[in-house]
Amino acid sequence: MRPAATEFAPFYAGYIARVPESDPLPALESQPNELHSLADRLAPEDELFRYAPDKWSVRQTFGHLIDTERVMGYRAFCIARGETKPLPGFDEKTYVAHADSDERPVKALAHEFAAVRHANLWTIRRWTAEDWDSVGNANGVPVSARAIAFIMVGHVRHHLALLRERYGIEIA
Repeated sequence: MRPAATEFAPFYAGYIARVPESDPLPALESQPNELHSLADRLAPEDELFRYAPDKWSVRQTFGHLIDTERVMGYRAFCIARGETKPLPGFDEKTYVAHADSDERPVKALAHEFAAVRHANLWTIRRWTAEDWDSVGNANGVPVSARAIAFIMVGHVRHHLALLRERYGIEIA
């Protein structure tokens, strides 16, 4: 079942719109392979490409995907477990600046993303209907565990689209 508009902040609507499926699990499971496939096709000299001087490199984009996966996975875990305390937001630009992703090959970053996603999937696959419906607070806004699962899929799709459209990278 797709999340209702009341289950997430308006900021996330664009990510959720990228997920037409009613069940995000197959996409959550397939995305690590998509990133591995993309990493296998990238030439090392293209990994540090930025489409503008103030934009992230391809490596930093992969690092950002890892950071966001960790944060969203933690939020989903906490909310599905019934956490009632507000969960903090995060400044993605500060996280990217401290990640040193440009020092790591995209293939290594893709492997790390896969490891984090697989860890998150161990939790998500065991959710009951009640867990999917759980609502907590992240970054000062109510959000359901279900919405976070959709956001996780849509966030990766968003950045794959940017890599295709702005970086000129062929996405399979």
